[in-house]
Amino acid sequence: MKAAMDLRQGSTYRKDGVPYLILRADRHQSTSGKKARAAEMKFKIKDLMSGKVQEITVLSTEMMDDIILDRNQMQFLYESEGEYFFMDQESFEQIALTEEDLGDAVNFLVEEMVIQVLMYEGTPVGVELPNTVVREVTYTEPGLKGDTIGRATKPATISTGYTLQVPLFVVIGDKIKIDTRTGEYMERANG
Repeated sequence: MKAAMDLRQGSTYRKDGVPYLILRADRHQSTSGKKARAAEMKFKIKDLMSGKVQEITVLSTEMMDDIILDRNQMQFLYESEGEYFFMDQESFEQIALTEEDLGDAVNFLVEEMVIQVLMYEGTPVGVELPNTVVREVTYTEPGLKGDTIGRATKPATISTGYTLQVPLFVVIGDKIKIDTRTGEYMERANG
C-alpha cells in the first residue's frame, strides 16, 4: 500500500480487484478561502481490463493498493483483422491483443519490434513501448521557403500510417525520432 501522493505516471494499482494504470498524475492544493483544504491527487487512469479511461480525484494521503505488473519481452509479428500478434522471446508462445488493448501504441508498431507486454495474473492487459522510436517519413508536403516565422510545422505521415507535426525542413525519406508517450516529433535521426 502506498499513499496516493507517492504514485506517479506509469504506476499501477488495484481497486476492487481491477488493475489500473496511471496515465497522468497531478497534485493540487487549494489555498483560497480562510481554511486551506488537504492536498489532492488528480489521476487520469486506464482500467487495464476494459480499457476505459477516466479521471479521478483522491486525497493525497489516501492509501492505494499499488501493484507491479509482470512484463514479458515480446516481438510484434503481424496484424490481422484488428488483432495484433506477439511472440514471447523465451517460450515462443504467441498471444493476440486488440487495438483497444494497445491504445496509441498501434501508431508506432512495426513488424519484428520487441516491446514489453504487461501481464496481470497471466492475462495480457497492455504494452509498454520504448520512450522513443525512429520511423521513416513516407509522406509530407514540401516546406515553403521563407515560411519560417515562429515554430512553423507541417503534417507528416510515417511508415505506420500515423500522422504528426514536423518542422518544415523534414522531407520524405527522412528518419525522425518520435516520443511515444506524446506522439510528438523530437528530432531528425538521419546519419
